[in-house]
Amino acid sequence: MMKLKALPDVPRWAVVAAHAVPLIVLPSGVWRVALTFGAPVARVDEPTLGLAAYQLGLTVLAELLAFLTLGLVREWGEVFPRRLPFLGGRPVGARGATFAALAGAGGLAALTAWFTYVVVAGIGAYSPVAHIDGSFRKALLYVCYLPLAAWAPLLAAVAIAYRRRRGLTSTPLTP
Repeated sequence: MMKLKALPDVPRWAVVAAHAVPLIVLPSGVWRVALTFGAPVARVDEPTLGLAAYQLGLTVLAELLAFLTLGLVREWGEVFPRRLPFLGGRPVGARGATFAALAGAGGLAALTAWFTYVVVAGIGAYSPVAHIDGSFRKALLYVCYLPLAAWAPLLAAVAIAYRRRRGLTSTPLTP
């Protein structure tokens, strides 16, 4: 069995979930990179340098954000690495990290719902399916993008485990 790096007090399921996130984001990035470099995965009506930069930038940004999930199960999610200027060696605020992760999960859930609606409803030029000819290419799009639906729930679950592990509990309001 493969050894996954994590802090010793992190539940095994949270470690697996955190390590799965970058892997589930990868297929959509590979699809966008293939499209950018001219692979026949979809039709691009007006290929421009700006579109290529957007697709590659989105791929890099998505993968970097996915890798941040690992911080919720590793030591750099509790203490900033020393190599970071101004922050190195300082503790990571558990409330801030939890809030950022849960806000990210909420945003991802909203994006997933919106893009699912766009694809199913086939809304004009914004629907990726409108630029795909053939059932094989459509199936390839679904195979590459469907795993993204798991990103929000996995991130939320790992964030809640992080919150519990770091000792953040909701305190009742007292008068």
